[in-house]
Amino acid sequence: DVSSQLPLDGVRVVDFSRLLPGPWATQTLGDMGADVIKVEQPGVGDYGRFNPPNYGSLGVYFNSVNRNKRSITLDLAHPDARPAIARLLEGADIVVESFRPGVSAKLGIDYAAVSAMNAAVIYCSVTGFGQEGSLRGLPAHDMAIQAMSGAMGVSVDAQGVPPMPVFQAGDYAPAGFAISGILGAYI
Repeated sequence: DVSSQLPLDGVRVVDFSRLLPGPWATQTLGDMGADVIKVEQPGVGDYGRFNPPNYGSLGVYFNSVNRNKRSITLDLAHPDARPAIARLLEGADIVVESFRPGVSAKLGIDYAAVSAMNAAVIYCSVTGFGQEGSLRGLPAHDMAIQAMSGAMGVSVDAQGVPPMPVFQAGDYAPAGFAISGILGAYI
């Protein structure tokens, strides 16, 4: 029945992202019907996998941004993983990664390498400060983004320490932009 199909039925997403922005973006694509394959590092997985609080054996945080996905483990740096990585990337419609600038190139999964295998691929790199520029190498998780933007200081008096943010706007905002960019490219 065509009326029961989701907008991204038949679309394959390879997800190399970790923590919150990339995983939430790919979860949303999965919610829209995409087949999302999450690639995780052997022995480590996604760093959010075991962040407390836990529900069962996994962190609530991990569970909250990884539904509708299939997970596999591959050591992206090991030469024996190359054939499996190539098969994944050749069949991908969309690739999402969230490595520090330069890491995906070292691993051979940057846009240049992936598009050489699959010219039609939509490639999304989720970084805090982009691939170029003076801030590109800085850690860019939510609290750093909120602190640098001044958002953490709006609810504190001049003498206090900024409180922990109640909402991870510095992580969800880039995820939303990633989703918008990916869907724009897909359309």
